[in-house]
Amino acid sequence: MIAAASGLILSVGLPANAADTNLGVSASTESGSQSAQLAVTAEPTATVSFERPAVTTKAAPKVELRAQSTGSDASQTATEADGESKAGKLADAVSSAAASGLAAIAYTGIGSPYVWGGTTPSGWDCSGFTQWVYAQAGISIPRTNAWTAMKPTATPAPGDLVMQNGGAHVGIYVGNGMMISALNPSQGTLLHAVSATGTSAFYTLR
Repeated sequence: MIAAASGLILSVGLPANAADTNLGVSASTESGSQSAQLAVTAEPTATVSFERPAVTTKAAPKVELRAQSTGSDASQTATEADGESKAGKLADAVSSAAASGLAAIAYTGIGSPYVWGGTTPSGWDCSGFTQWVYAQAGISIPRTNAWTAMKPTATPAPGDLVMQNGGAHVGIYVGNGMMISALNPSQGTLLHAVSATGTSAFYTLR
């Protein structure tokens, strides 16, 4: 019994040198050899069929595209955030200068000469000095009697106005019982104790 590739089962009972063309089987024996070669061919009218394998399919997975920021984008975002942070800090610094920073501005005036009616570091009187200090912080106050534009306070903070001797003298309070003012032509602008120059009242813009 020989199973052919076409699915036919052939019975071969012939001698090795016989041939049956009706069965589509031929065999021959090589001269001087004990082995036989068998050739099996399908008939011209034979039909060959193959079983179609079952194929299962799965839907392809969906791919979601996510926007990824490149290094340059990330650095740009960081730069923008840093710029906004710096702008916010600058605004805070300006606000601080307009409050307690006034004292620091007042310190820069120490050593300037006293000139009656003067309003600049090259020469000023007490009210000209206080007006200049506030102007550096972007705050406009009257040159004389500036305290009338402010409100009195019993708890002065650095940068507040010190009005002394009923308005005869004025300076900038810098904390710890000290003030800076343009005293007179012989002493100029200096740091001194509030108590050293008479009775005092404090005024603030807060």
